[in-house]
Amino acid sequence: TWAGGAGCASSAAKNGTSEDGPTPQVIPQASEGGSGGILATQQLMPEDNVEPPFSAPAGWPSFGCKALKHATLRAIFTHRLARQMGHRVSITVAKKVFRMEVPLDAAWKGGQSQPHRWLNEARRTGRSRTPRTPTGAGGFNSHKPTCSSESFSKPITYLMVPDPKKRKTDSMGANCTAGNRKFDDCWSAFQTKMEAEGLNEAAIAAFKYNYSVLVSGESTTIPESAIGPVDSLPALDSLNVTPDPSLLKSTVVLKLNGGLGTGMGLDKAKSLLKVTGDNSFLDLIAKQVESMKKEHKTDLAFMLMNSFSTSKDTLEALSKYSGLPQGSDLEFVQNKAPKVTASDLSPATWPADPSHEWCPPGHGDLYPAMLGSGTLDKLLEKGFKYMFVSNSDNLGATLDLKLLTYFATSKAPFMMEVATRMDADKKGGHLAKDLKTGGLLLRESAQCPEEDEKAFQDVTRYKFFNTNNLWVDLVALKSIFEKHGGSIPLPVMKNAKTVDPRDKKSTPVLQLETAMGAAISCFEGAIAVVIPRERFAPVKTTNDLLALRSDAYQLTKDSRIMLAPQRNGVPPTIKLDGRYKFVDAMEQLCPNGPPSLIKCKSLEIEGEVILSKGVIFQGAVVIKNSTSEAKTLPAGTYGSTDFKKMTYEL
Repeated sequence: TWAGGAGCASSAAKNGTSEDGPTPQVIPQASEGGSGGILATQQLMPEDNVEPPFSAPAGWPSFGCKALKHATLRAIFTHRLARQMGHRVSITVAKKVFRMEVPLDAAWKGGQSQPHRWLNEARRTGRSRTPRTPTGAGGFNSHKPTCSSESFSKPITYLMVPDPKKRKTDSMGANCTAGNRKFDDCWSAFQTKMEAEGLNEAAIAAFKYNYSVLVSGESTTIPESAIGPVDSLPALDSLNVTPDPSLLKSTVVLKLNGGLGTGMGLDKAKSLLKVTGDNSFLDLIAKQVESMKKEHKTDLAFMLMNSFSTSKDTLEALSKYSGLPQGSDLEFVQNKAPKVTASDLSPATWPADPSHEWCPPGHGDLYPAMLGSGTLDKLLEKGFKYMFVSNSDNLGATLDLKLLTYFATSKAPFMMEVATRMDADKKGGHLAKDLKTGGLLLRESAQCPEEDEKAFQDVTRYKFFNTNNLWVDLVALKSIFEKHGGSIPLPVMKNAKTVDPRDKKSTPVLQLETAMGAAISCFEGAIAVVIPRERFAPVKTTNDLLALRSDAYQLTKDSRIMLAPQRNGVPPTIKLDGRYKFVDAMEQLCPNGPPSLIKCKSLEIEGEVILSKGVIFQGAVVIKNSTSEAKTLPAGTYGSTDFKKMTYEL
């Protein structure tokens, strides 16, 4: 932390006056060993790059820029204040990058908190508001907060003076490993970084809870000794309820749409991928909403949780559907979280590309993102009580009125849709019973100790998996936030990565993530219901996409993608060669359209293969090309109706 006096409008600090009034004197503070004063000065001109090359002397582990002064700006900006303003400036000090947002037409004196609300509103709505506080010391001069950089016409000088009081207690590089330092000492660096980035209070509170779990040293795994199996659950097909259409008026449908599908070679929202004909995931979702409105002759609230990477493309793609809401009524944007240096649990830094210092916090961020964006309060104010959540790549997950009625009449605060596990699902998370509380919980693979892996994958013991189709009582959700001081205590998962995911030699980091389904353990009285596989048709890989595009699935009149009746609720198991990991490569495998898979139990493709139009697979089939040249599989029927595995060498 840097403390000390204000700067002046030239690169040398001096006393005196300017045409804009007196310039305060800079008072150097002595550093250890008698050398002291101003350690670095830099004048930032309008045409300059906004990353002044500051340096700091040895022995000073980390610094932030606290003193900033312009001849027309009576202000002292701290990192907390910086996030409230409109102009972004990056400052590199001791290999630490700090981003500050600073208005250059404002006068500020600490003690007011209104500006960050204006800025957050601008971020949320895309509109800026002109503050009407008095001008002069302590007020603004008609400053309009925005989310983008603002131009400036006069130079700024940064003057940096070390504060010895902060030297030993505010090191961002200090060892924060469990038991080595108090949590507050470790946390301050993260809070400073997140505030400087402009993250809202709910996002900071969520990460603070996750980080406290990490620093505490408590285990983030769920051992076999702490849980037991769930033997039976009610099934959708056997529910004895009469659907109540009147509940639709107090229900909102929400789709998670933050994924880019980079694992499939995509650089845009995965939901823009064509699924059937010219229909993308988003097209079918929009048509599903329109179909429900027509069927029940009522309006149906619909929202998306986008990421910064998917928001623009998604809104453009949905703009052609006039029946959908617009702007903040249609979307809110998920948060981001700082990566944690694995060696000392300090904030990860990567000056070569500071964007790598951040990561998605997992889809458990749904809840704090709703709170921090104002979406939760807005929905409650409008009278909404129930929320149905699902992934945008799961086209089987539509709002089922029978399920909604069952949830509402059960008075449960939370309900999870689960499906029966099969061998293909054994590596995914499963539902279990918490032996301590007697309630339900979700155990993901990242939470399973290595010695319990065999039990984890036992589909006869743990029979049900989470489909990520969830029903939430919004009033109950708000109560949990109030009970826990603005956060929700979701189980935390640690994922070991490198700060630059493409550079395996870069700094090892930890990404702290949460799963939205794990909230089942946070709601007392939460329940689960077994659904048929037709409500679970996600696309995570090109294996899934090939099956979804084939005749094993059908498009219904209300724009749902469902397994063909002949499949009896069981999808085909597809395993493509690694060369077909990306969508463009998979489309070269079947350039004339997907093969018939309606009678196929399993399909494996090994080597470079081209499928001709009219290829039909049935039973269990392996197509193998061991040569280095592409081979074409002619039209015809391959496999056996008795389901014996048949291998064809090209």
